[in-house]
Parts: sequence; structure tokens; C-alpha cells
Amino acid sequence: MIVQITALVQEKFLFLNKFLRSPKDVGSITPSSKYLAQALTRSIPWDNVKAVAELGSGTGPVTKQIQIAAKENTRILLFEKEPVLRKQLARQYPEYHCHPDASNIQEALSTEGIEQLDAIISGLPFFNFPEELRMRLMDEIVASLKPDGLFVAFQYSLQMKQLLSQYFHIEQIKVVPFNLPPAFVYVCRKRELG
Repeated sequence: MIVQITALVQEKFLFLNKFLRSPKDVGSITPSSKYLAQALTRSIPWDNVKAVAELGSGTGPVTKQIQIAAKENTRILLFEKEPVLRKQLARQYPEYHCHPDASNIQEALSTEGIEQLDAIISGLPFFNFPEELRMRLMDEIVASLKPDGLFVAFQYSLQMKQLLSQYFHIEQIKVVPFNLPPAFVYVCRKRELG
């Protein structure tokens, strides 16, 4: 019990430290709550998922829920820019492949021998990013998803709704009040071409 509490405190301090150094990249003062992580992963039909990516894995609260929900043969890619967090994720989840740049999903898929993803889960603070990066990320996400693939992302506001609706059919927006700050989970499906 003491070990679990110590690990939780260390995780929160590490996250806060990263936030204070780079608030626009981290987007929150604390890791995602279990409730938010569950809201993200429960939006995905795991029986049909062969490959999934998590963007902005951070300290791994969503990754933990992915591990619980995913089937044994599901290929899981993690994307985390911060080197310290990425190394920590690689130690915690050695069976997953960790990549440094979510704006290069296609390149990572090629390296891993994966054609397309069934789903992408994102904790990236899109609205904090410069427009050029935001658009590149959107293009990579859409190109990486199979037809009818799911993009499930959380944000702390509804500011991304208009942009997401240009790329996806927004099936649902869930409010998760038990998170600091409260969050919105967008459940989006890739639009059919044409």
C-alpha cells in the first residue's frame, strides 16, 4: 500500500514538473484520472481492434486502461514526446512500442509493419499547439486510421469540435466531471471518402 502511494505521489510530481516546464505541451497539472482513462477506452469495441495508438501517453494512466481492455494480440503503439516519460513507459510496458513524435504516425506504422490503425486514443492538448502542428497531427491521424476507424480524444473545452467535425463524424461527446480539470471525451469516426 505504501509503495502504491509513493508511486502515485512520484507520478503526480513528475507530471506537475513537466507541466511547469512546458504547460502548452502537457496541457494539465495532473495526469488523467482513472475515470477519464476508462471513458476513453470504453468507447472502443476492443474485439475488433487489431492495432491502436495512444498519442500523448504521459505517465501512463490511459495506457494502463488500454492494457486492461485490449485483447492479447492487439498491437499497441505509444507516442510520447517527453524523453523521461517515454523511457518510463518503455520500462512499464515493454511489450508496446514507444515513439517520440505523434506528427509522424505514418512513419511509425511503416517501421512497425502496420498498414492502418483501427483506433487512435489521444490526450494531446490540440488547442495549445500552433495551427500548423495541429493540422499536421490531424492529417497524420486521418491517414493512419482505417476506413471507419475511431479517433477518441479528450480535451478540456469544446474548442476542437469545429475542427474535428471537418475530419470526422462526431458520434458522441462525453463529459467526465471526475477529472482535474473536468474533461470532454470526443468519440469520432473517420469520414468515408467521396
